[in-house]
Amino acid sequence: MSGQDKAGDEAADRILVMGHVAAPYGVKGWLRVMPCTERLDGLLGYPSWYLRTAGGDWRKIGLVQGRVHGKGLAVQLEGCNDRDTAGIFAGAEIGIYRSQLPAAGTDEFYWSDLAGLKVVTVTGRLLGQVDHLFETGSNDVLVVRGEQEYLVPYITGQVVKSVDLAAGEIRVDWDPDF
Repeated sequence: MSGQDKAGDEAADRILVMGHVAAPYGVKGWLRVMPCTERLDGLLGYPSWYLRTAGGDWRKIGLVQGRVHGKGLAVQLEGCNDRDTAGIFAGAEIGIYRSQLPAAGTDEFYWSDLAGLKVVTVTGRLLGQVDHLFETGSNDVLVVRGEQEYLVPYITGQVVKSVDLAAGEIRVDWDPDF
């Protein structure tokens, strides 16, 4: 299945990158996977993944088994039964459809839902759009790109005053000259 297949709402049905295949693991076709999920074992709850190697289309593949291994996962995928086959997937992105994710709780948002939103200060100054987010030890950070790049801590209530997905806007109490 290609990443261009759509079955309903475009936002809910886009494929989100949830990790990547690092390398083959052992000789029986297992793979070492580096997830980018909140919980290390988060990907193991999905019976099928979509893989995309460099320059290729998304391809659906079943998860046979997997476990947490160190700072990543060790997994076996359908049809991947030896080290040579596993090597084909090295570097591949791993995705799932947005619609497969559990519903976010009240005042909770997936990072992918925040990317692209415009960021406006409480005084009405447009800072730009959320390019991406990253984690620090204490809080997440919005990377906002506009006339310049701003790193805005995602601290609900104190800095992030509101998130309005329908309006495509995040309102922040942030001094752009900081």
